[in-house]
Amino acid sequence: MDIQLVTEDLEFPEGPIAMADGSIILTEIKGQRLTRVTPDGKKTTVAETGGGPNGAAIGPDGAIYVTNNGGSFEWLDVSGLTIPGPTPASHVGGSIQRVDIASGKVETVYEACDGKRLVGPNDLVFDRQGGIWFTDHGCSTPDGRKYGGLLYARPDGSKITRLRDHMISPNGVGLSPDESVVYAADTNLGRLWAFDISAPGELAEPPPFQPGRVICNLPGYQLLDSLAVEAGGKVCVATIINGGITAFDPDGSTEHYPFPDILCTNICFGGADMRDAWITASGTGKLYKARWPRPGLKLNFNA
Repeated sequence: MDIQLVTEDLEFPEGPIAMADGSIILTEIKGQRLTRVTPDGKKTTVAETGGGPNGAAIGPDGAIYVTNNGGSFEWLDVSGLTIPGPTPASHVGGSIQRVDIASGKVETVYEACDGKRLVGPNDLVFDRQGGIWFTDHGCSTPDGRKYGGLLYARPDGSKITRLRDHMISPNGVGLSPDESVVYAADTNLGRLWAFDISAPGELAEPPPFQPGRVICNLPGYQLLDSLAVEAGGKVCVATIINGGITAFDPDGSTEHYPFPDILCTNICFGGADMRDAWITASGTGKLYKARWPRPGLKLNFNA
């Protein structure tokens, strides 16, 4: 696979969005901002979000919605790599934010669900109805983890629902092409979950004693991060330790595409044929571009 370096010196990039003008808008979790990267590699700040902006997506109103973990990581330098560390004692929770692209104005849409504070919102995807599926990754504590979950919300702040709770570390989230399934990658388990959708914002009853269906558990010690879905239905999940992108077929088979960073965190698709792929290599602070072997799924909204 031909891999091109687009830009570097990013502060733990994540949440890339392929914009209609050919630029990429991404989050810098450590840098606490949204950044636009033009094809020539130049960077400009779109908005200062504070906290820890992780996932980002265009909503039906043309704004960018951000899953902000609220600063749930301390940052470590390990052999020249930027590594997310423990949750600082100052962390109180995260939020869903709305960012006006033109002005950079940042608004908080949600901080809680049913009176329970969001812990560490991580990734999001919009369905055709304009609703937000998003993951709460949870966070670490000195005594263990605060659990995460899978939630659904309206972007206008009118409704938020927790569909699955007590998940270990849900991270990347995406929809099947027909939007009958929502996928969630669990970081620490190295597992891709599938949840059958019964209606917009609602899940079917899962199998007994299970939160959803298991697509695949990766062997050995591999960690999963954020994801994007291909037009044909494969789920492309950024993979840590075994750095790169792992493409999961719904039948459970996988194929791996290595990239030069053990901390690859996300992928997005764009271009005229949807075969341009951008990958965030967060440990080294770089954004790569590659020609993907198959087209990505076009998202429901763009700007």
